[in-house]
Amino acid sequence: MVDQILSVLIAFIEKFISTFGVFGISILMAIESCNIPLPSEAILPFAGYLVTIGKIPNIHIAALFGALGCVLGSIPSYYIGYFGGRAFFEKYGKYLLVSKKDLDNADKWVDKYGDWAFFLCRMLPVIRTFISLPAGILKARKRTFFTLTFLGSLIWSYVLVYVGIKLGENFNTLKHIWHKFDAVIIFACVVLGIIYIGKHIKHN
Repeated sequence: MVDQILSVLIAFIEKFISTFGVFGISILMAIESCNIPLPSEAILPFAGYLVTIGKIPNIHIAALFGALGCVLGSIPSYYIGYFGGRAFFEKYGKYLLVSKKDLDNADKWVDKYGDWAFFLCRMLPVIRTFISLPAGILKARKRTFFTLTFLGSLIWSYVLVYVGIKLGENFNTLKHIWHKFDAVIIFACVVLGIIYIGKHIKHN
């Protein structure tokens, strides 16, 4: 059952990017940044593979459109937090699986690293999907937040696109593990997401 779900998700990602090209990358990455855990760990490596077969011009274009998608997807999430405010999420956050502890942890990250916390979080699996919401709640400076979001996402995109390029260059040798690689990544993200949700439901 799990294998079938993962296969459908992988096939969807590959078909979507194959159809829409670099815009497909941006759309899928935007979805990931809207607090929907569609794993970039599966999106960007396939974009890298398309670079090797000439469907996407080069690594720079693939990474750029990945980062732009992250910024676009972060905008609605940021403003939900910005206008909802901390009081709203302290009262109703449990229904959105956002606990007071999450808000306190976000405060600690920002206190410790300043605005660079948002840059660092953009390069951390799972956390990068949800970081825009606390940024809005904390009313992070918009220009700084979105600039650091772009830069952190660009580095993340370069790394994963490069992985896809390396796999693509050795596709004939590694084709038997290509989908297993994606499946493992997606499975890991699903498990982490389930743990996150389970802990918050139990806490609430």
